[in-house]
Amino acid sequence: MVRVVFGLMMLGLLAACGGNADLDQPPVPLGDFRLEHNIVVASKAQRGPLSRKASEAQLQAAVQDAIDERFGRYTGASRYHFGISVEGYVLAQPGIPLVLAPKSALILNVTVWDDAAGDKLNDEPEQITVLETFGTAPIIGTGYTMSAEEQLKELSQNASKAVERFLVKQQREEGWFAPKAEAASAAAVTEAEVVAAE
Repeated sequence: MVRVVFGLMMLGLLAACGGNADLDQPPVPLGDFRLEHNIVVASKAQRGPLSRKASEAQLQAAVQDAIDERFGRYTGASRYHFGISVEGYVLAQPGIPLVLAPKSALILNVTVWDDAAGDKLNDEPEQITVLETFGTAPIIGTGYTMSAEEQLKELSQNASKAVERFLVKQQREEGWFAPKAEAASAAAVTEAEVVAAE
């Protein structure tokens, strides 16, 4: 599966994200959310075709820094943890302008844990796939304009934004990050209704 995704990346068919352009604005509302532990592993990361090399430590640090940068802004009372696995990456090398300008890419698996419940919010990891930001080097590609470290930093920032979008979607559709007091109150009302019905 990862190889198939890598193939699509090299053709530039996957959407890129907006990176860190919004970090100077108030964070997107996420309910009663605070990131407690940001755990990133990269021991199984596959290097895609025509990619520069990044070490496990570099991958881990870049993703952790980008996640901390974005989610460290949240100050809710309820604690949550991220378990993130870097599955694959491409750090584009110089290509042939207008013919072959491969795009950098990053693939993550993300699991969110509720500290109070001691359990995962998503049973199956959410796979996040991002490309370098379009417009950074639209014709010649970042292989010419960025170092591998700069490419990885941009990809990690794009990935953290994609994680944020996933959390916003889950909050809206699944009720993630509701204040615990509200959840407890709702449970109490439900129990009272059941007793009254009996």
